[in-house]
Amino acid sequence: MKSVNSFQDKDNRGILKRFRTSLLIAVPIVGLLFWSMPSALKLWTKTFGNSGLEAPYRYRFERSPESVTTKLGQEVSFYKERIRQDPSSGLNRALLSKTYLRMARATGETSWYLLAEQTAQESLAKLPFNNDGAIFALARVATAKHDFPSALKLIQQASQNEETLALQVTANLAMGNLPSTKQASDRLVAQNPSLNSFTLRALVGVSQGNDQAAMQDFQQALASEEPEETGSSVWARTGLGRLYFKRGKLDQAEKLYQEALRILPNYPPALLNSAELAIRRGQYQTAEKFYSQFFQLSTNSPSVYDHVIYRGMARVKELEGQSADATQWRNEAEARLRKDLTTFGHRRELARLLLERGRPQDLTEALTLMQAEVKVRRDAETMDTLAWSFSQLGRWPEAQTAMQAALRSGIRDPALFYRAGTIEQALGRSSQAAAFFKAAQETDPTFDDQARQALGLGVGLLGLN
Repeated sequence: MKSVNSFQDKDNRGILKRFRTSLLIAVPIVGLLFWSMPSALKLWTKTFGNSGLEAPYRYRFERSPESVTTKLGQEVSFYKERIRQDPSSGLNRALLSKTYLRMARATGETSWYLLAEQTAQESLAKLPFNNDGAIFALARVATAKHDFPSALKLIQQASQNEETLALQVTANLAMGNLPSTKQASDRLVAQNPSLNSFTLRALVGVSQGNDQAAMQDFQQALASEEPEETGSSVWARTGLGRLYFKRGKLDQAEKLYQEALRILPNYPPALLNSAELAIRRGQYQTAEKFYSQFFQLSTNSPSVYDHVIYRGMARVKELEGQSADATQWRNEAEARLRKDLTTFGHRRELARLLLERGRPQDLTEALTLMQAEVKVRRDAETMDTLAWSFSQLGRWPEAQTAMQAALRSGIRDPALFYRAGTIEQALGRSSQAAAFFKAAQETDPTFDDQARQALGLGVGLLGLN
């Protein structure tokens, strides 16, 4: 197995370049049209949009022929001009930083997050008091960097309102503070029963294993949506699609992802979760097309999702029996994760990649990463990854403790139940293991070896609201 440093060799760079070139050639022409041409939107709608999707889940507003990123670009130019005319304005910089964040949400590009952070800091330097907008922008950047404790500290400096509550929900959910999360989400919905607030509370319901409440909130969210809420509209549908995916209802998940992409072509979570779904179905060429569609957009501007693409391609090549190609893609994922480790806090994501590779030195480093990660993030996925780290090292009692923490919230996830079963099995607790394996099948009756091939490739929605 070559180290990531060997990826700098000229021959290996040539290999990866050929991989990328062949991947891009495979992209269907319609993918090249998605950003701004109305005809592409019509083609997507005719082919995929609303196909069998129930009326409550459909987007009922007319889509502007002008792309979201174009409109946001115009907004950026507007605030830049206002700053040029009034260089001392802290308020305009705060508004510009929030526009940068909306661009980051739409594209996933890291540069927009960094611009938002820099502009918000400049805003506070110009206007250090009564500048909630800049504080909120910095808090949202902190959530994108997975620095949830800092996000909570920041919003304590701001006025308590709906935006404050939304950030409290996101940060507390990631940190595993479920009582605080539930209280904040209920208050948020009571104050502002909107698309965004209902979706946030739906995610809380999912984390507690309350499917009925989550489904009801998702439905109320979509019933509450208004025009020009594009980001929240695709976020809600992708979240609902992921819930269906976790329950084995793949057709419904696919329709919701497709609807999100009809509203906002190239929305990163919907594209990457569609690739995950294709891998689960064994449709590897389809998965490659989804990855390549996003890859061509992020080639010139790195995104927070690049490592997901590289890991996904590694998994596809591995499943296709192309081990050399898989190694190259995994090395690329590792390089990107290590580069962004301090900036965007991808400790958990790097740990998962190392655990997949499974070398002795990788397993030790993965555990070290996760022991640092749980100091700032303790949601179910994080605790599950810690349990996986202990399992790979044969430290089964510690793995059991971590998995118990992962399941404490009540979350219903077949992958977590399955891992809990393997841990109990390794500890010789056969009846407990059987109970967990049964729970996995009851949660998702289609959860099988093929489903396990796609584990870890989806995109969660925390920090994206």
